[in-house]
Amino acid sequence: MKQVHYAHERGESHNSWLTSHHSFNFAHYYHPQRKGHGQLIVLNDDSVLPKHGFGMHGHKNMEIISIPLSGSLLHKDSMGNEHLIETGDVQIMSAGSGIKHSEFNPSADVAVNFLQIWIVPNKIDVTPRYEQRTYDASKLHNNFLPIVSPLSSATDAVSIYQDAVISLSEIEAGVQLDYVSQYKNSACFFFILNGEVHIDQENLQARDSLALTQVEVVNIKAVSSCKLLCIETL
Repeated sequence: MKQVHYAHERGESHNSWLTSHHSFNFAHYYHPQRKGHGQLIVLNDDSVLPKHGFGMHGHKNMEIISIPLSGSLLHKDSMGNEHLIETGDVQIMSAGSGIKHSEFNPSADVAVNFLQIWIVPNKIDVTPRYEQRTYDASKLHNNFLPIVSPLSSATDAVSIYQDAVISLSEIEAGVQLDYVSQYKNSACFFFILNGEVHIDQENLQARDSLALTQVEVVNIKAVSSCKLLCIETL
Protein backbone atom coordinates (compact mmCIF):
# COMPACT_ATOMS: atom_id res chain seq x y z
CA MET A 1 0.00 0.00 0.00
CA LYS A 2 1.13 3.54 -0.74
CA GLN A 3 -0.45 6.77 0.46
CA VAL A 4 0.82 10.31 -0.10
CA HIS A 5 0.08 12.89 2.59
CA TYR A 6 0.61 16.39 1.20
CA ALA A 7 1.55 19.15 3.64
CA HIS A 8 -1.55 21.25 2.91
CA GLU A 9 -3.84 18.27 3.64
CA ARG A 10 -2.73 17.92 7.25
CA GLY A 11 -4.99 18.82 10.12
CA GLU A 12 -4.30 22.16 11.73
CA SER A 13 -5.02 23.78 15.07
CA HIS A 14 -4.15 27.17 16.53
CA ASN A 15 -4.33 29.13 19.71
CA SER A 16 -2.60 32.32 20.83
CA TRP A 17 0.79 30.60 21.30
CA LEU A 18 0.64 27.26 19.43
CA THR A 19 0.37 26.27 15.78
CA SER A 20 0.12 22.52 15.23
CA HIS A 21 -0.14 20.47 12.05
CA HIS A 22 -1.38 16.89 12.42
CA SER A 23 -0.37 14.10 10.04
CA PHE A 24 -2.87 11.79 11.78
CA ASN A 25 -6.12 12.16 13.69
CA PHE A 26 -5.55 14.28 16.77
CA ALA A 27 -7.68 16.48 19.03
CA HIS A 28 -10.49 17.91 16.85
CA TYR A 29 -8.96 16.77 13.55
CA TYR A 30 -10.41 13.59 12.05
CA HIS A 31 -9.95 12.00 8.63
CA PRO A 32 -10.98 8.38 7.95
CA GLN A 33 -7.68 7.68 6.14
CA ARG A 34 -5.45 9.30 8.77
CA LYS A 35 -5.76 6.81 11.64
CA GLY A 36 -2.04 6.13 11.88
CA HIS A 37 0.48 3.92 10.11
CA GLY A 38 1.61 0.68 11.69
CA GLN A 39 2.19 1.43 15.38
CA LEU A 40 2.66 5.15 14.64
CA ILE A 41 -0.48 7.05 15.65
CA VAL A 42 0.59 10.70 16.12
CA LEU A 43 2.97 12.97 14.22
CA ASN A 44 2.44 16.60 15.18
CA ASP A 45 4.50 19.44 13.74
CA ASP A 46 4.30 22.03 16.54
CA SER A 47 5.47 25.64 16.77
CA VAL A 48 5.38 27.30 20.19
CA LEU A 49 5.88 31.03 20.75
CA PRO A 50 8.49 32.31 23.24
CA LYS A 51 7.63 32.07 26.95
CA HIS A 52 4.73 29.68 26.30
CA GLY A 53 4.16 25.93 26.33
CA PHE A 54 2.18 22.92 27.44
CA GLY A 55 1.35 22.85 31.15
CA MET A 56 1.63 19.74 33.30
CA HIS A 57 -0.57 16.98 31.86
CA GLY A 58 -0.70 13.19 31.94
CA HIS A 59 -0.06 10.25 29.62
CA LYS A 60 -0.27 6.48 30.02
CA ASN A 61 0.98 3.51 27.97
CA MET A 62 2.45 5.47 25.09
CA GLU A 63 5.95 6.00 23.68
CA ILE A 64 6.27 9.78 23.19
CA ILE A 65 9.18 11.18 21.19
CA SER A 66 10.10 14.86 20.82
CA ILE A 67 12.53 16.09 18.15
CA PRO A 68 13.28 19.84 18.11
CA LEU A 69 13.86 21.20 14.60
CA SER A 70 14.65 24.75 15.70
CA GLY A 71 14.80 26.35 19.12
CA SER A 72 14.60 24.49 22.42
CA LEU A 73 12.12 23.08 24.96
CA LEU A 74 12.29 22.92 28.73
CA HIS A 75 10.97 19.55 29.91
CA LYS A 76 9.74 18.82 33.44
CA ASP A 77 8.00 15.65 34.65
CA SER A 78 6.59 13.86 37.67
CA MET A 79 9.73 11.68 37.91
CA GLY A 80 11.76 14.77 38.81
CA ASN A 81 13.43 15.23 35.44
CA GLU A 82 14.12 18.78 34.29
CA HIS A 83 16.04 19.06 31.03
CA LEU A 84 16.52 21.46 28.14
CA ILE A 85 15.90 19.72 24.81
CA GLU A 86 17.69 21.56 22.02
CA THR A 87 17.89 21.30 18.25
CA GLY A 88 19.99 18.19 17.54
CA ASP A 89 18.55 16.30 20.51
CA VAL A 90 15.96 13.54 20.61
CA GLN A 91 13.88 12.79 23.71
CA ILE A 92 11.65 9.86 24.59
CA MET A 93 9.25 9.19 27.42
CA SER A 94 7.82 5.75 28.01
CA ALA A 95 4.63 6.83 29.77
CA GLY A 96 3.91 3.28 30.97
CA SER A 97 1.78 3.14 34.12
CA GLY A 98 1.41 6.92 34.10
CA ILE A 99 3.45 10.12 33.96
CA LYS A 100 2.83 13.85 34.01
CA HIS A 101 5.01 16.34 32.16
CA SER A 102 5.22 19.87 30.79
CA GLU A 103 7.03 21.30 27.76
CA PHE A 104 7.84 25.02 27.72
CA ASN A 105 9.68 27.34 25.35
CA PRO A 106 12.07 29.21 27.67
CA SER A 107 13.32 31.66 25.03
CA ALA A 108 12.39 35.33 25.30
CA ASP A 109 12.33 35.89 21.54
CA VAL A 110 12.73 32.65 19.52
CA ALA A 111 9.89 30.26 18.68
CA VAL A 112 10.50 26.52 18.95
CA ASN A 113 9.46 24.09 16.22
CA PHE A 114 9.44 20.42 17.18
CA LEU A 115 7.95 17.10 16.13
CA GLN A 116 5.87 15.18 18.65
CA ILE A 117 5.55 11.49 17.77
CA TRP A 118 3.45 8.86 19.53
CA ILE A 119 4.04 5.14 19.00
CA VAL A 120 1.98 2.38 20.62
CA PRO A 121 4.20 0.33 22.98
CA ASN A 122 4.57 -3.45 22.98
CA LYS A 123 4.55 -3.52 26.78
CA ILE A 124 1.96 -1.85 28.98
CA ASP A 125 2.06 -0.48 32.52
CA VAL A 126 5.87 -0.46 32.61
CA THR A 127 7.66 1.82 35.04
CA PRO A 128 7.80 5.23 33.33
CA ARG A 129 11.18 6.18 31.90
CA TYR A 130 12.90 9.17 30.33
CA GLU A 131 15.84 9.29 27.94
CA GLN A 132 17.49 12.07 25.94
CA ARG A 133 20.48 12.09 23.59
CA THR A 134 22.26 14.38 21.17
CA TYR A 135 22.73 12.64 17.83
CA ASP A 136 25.85 13.05 15.69
CA ALA A 137 24.64 15.34 12.88
CA SER A 138 27.69 14.50 10.76
CA LYS A 139 26.35 10.93 10.41
CA LEU A 140 23.21 12.16 8.65
CA HIS A 141 25.14 13.00 5.47
CA ASN A 142 23.79 10.78 2.66
CA ASN A 143 22.90 8.22 5.32
CA PHE A 144 19.95 7.17 7.48
CA LEU A 145 20.97 7.49 11.12
CA PRO A 146 18.76 5.70 13.68
CA ILE A 147 17.93 8.10 16.50
CA VAL A 148 15.26 5.86 18.11
CA SER A 149 15.52 2.06 18.23
CA PRO A 150 14.20 -0.88 20.32
CA LEU A 151 15.45 -1.40 23.85
CA SER A 152 17.08 -4.67 22.77
CA SER A 153 19.33 -3.00 20.18
CA ALA A 154 22.87 -1.88 20.96
CA THR A 155 22.94 1.55 19.32
CA ASP A 156 23.49 5.16 20.34
CA ALA A 157 19.80 5.87 19.72
CA VAL A 158 17.27 6.45 22.48
CA SER A 159 15.34 3.29 23.31
CA ILE A 160 11.69 2.46 22.76
CA TYR A 161 9.30 -0.27 23.96
CA GLN A 162 8.39 -1.31 20.42
CA ASP A 163 9.87 -2.88 17.29
CA ALA A 164 10.33 0.53 15.76
CA VAL A 165 13.16 2.61 14.32
CA ILE A 166 13.18 6.35 13.67
CA SER A 167 15.94 7.57 11.36
CA LEU A 168 17.08 10.95 10.07
CA SER A 169 18.94 11.68 6.85
CA GLU A 170 20.37 14.70 5.00
CA ILE A 171 20.86 13.97 1.29
CA GLU A 172 22.77 16.05 -1.23
CA ALA A 173 21.05 17.11 -4.44
CA GLY A 174 21.29 14.40 -7.10
CA VAL A 175 22.29 11.64 -4.67
CA GLN A 176 20.37 8.36 -4.67
CA LEU A 177 20.11 6.45 -1.42
CA ASP A 178 18.39 3.21 -0.45
CA TYR A 179 16.45 2.92 2.77
CA VAL A 180 16.72 -0.72 3.86
CA SER A 181 14.01 -1.75 6.31
CA GLN A 182 14.95 -3.19 9.69
CA TYR A 183 11.98 -5.57 9.74
CA LYS A 184 10.36 -7.81 7.15
CA ASN A 185 7.14 -6.35 5.71
CA SER A 186 7.28 -3.28 7.90
CA ALA A 187 5.35 -0.02 7.63
CA CYS A 188 7.45 3.06 6.84
CA PHE A 189 6.40 6.69 7.04
CA PHE A 190 8.73 9.13 5.27
CA PHE A 191 8.31 12.77 6.40
CA ILE A 192 10.14 15.45 4.40
CA LEU A 193 11.54 18.17 6.65
CA ASN A 194 12.92 20.35 3.87
CA GLY A 195 13.98 20.23 0.23
CA GLU A 196 12.55 18.10 -2.55
CA VAL A 197 12.89 14.34 -2.95
CA HIS A 198 11.70 11.54 -5.23
CA ILE A 199 10.52 8.40 -3.38
CA ASP A 200 8.76 5.42 -4.94
CA GLN A 201 7.75 7.41 -8.05
CA GLU A 202 6.42 10.32 -5.97
CA ASN A 203 7.83 13.84 -5.89
CA LEU A 204 7.64 15.20 -2.34
CA GLN A 205 8.46 18.57 -0.85
CA ALA A 206 8.77 20.08 2.62
CA ARG A 207 6.27 18.60 5.10
CA ASP A 208 4.86 16.16 2.56
CA SER A 209 5.00 12.51 3.57
CA LEU A 210 4.69 9.03 2.11
CA ALA A 211 3.23 6.01 3.89
CA LEU A 212 4.37 2.60 2.60
CA THR A 213 3.62 -0.92 3.77
CA GLN A 214 5.42 -4.25 3.21
CA VAL A 215 8.67 -2.35 2.84
CA GLU A 216 12.02 -4.00 2.18
CA VAL A 217 14.09 -1.49 0.19
CA VAL A 218 13.01 2.02 -0.82
CA ASN A 219 14.97 4.05 -3.36
CA ILE A 220 15.26 7.75 -2.65
CA LYS A 221 16.67 10.46 -4.92
CA ALA A 222 17.24 13.99 -3.72
CA VAL A 223 15.96 16.48 -6.30
CA SER A 224 17.46 19.24 -4.15
CA SER A 225 19.39 19.06 -0.91
CA CYS A 226 16.89 17.69 1.58
CA LYS A 227 16.36 16.40 5.09
CA LEU A 228 13.89 13.65 5.90
CA LEU A 229 12.67 11.43 8.69
CA CYS A 230 11.68 7.77 8.40
CA ILE A 231 9.50 6.14 11.05
CA GLU A 232 9.44 2.34 10.67
CA THR A 233 7.24 0.02 12.70
CA LEU A 234 5.73 -3.42 12.32
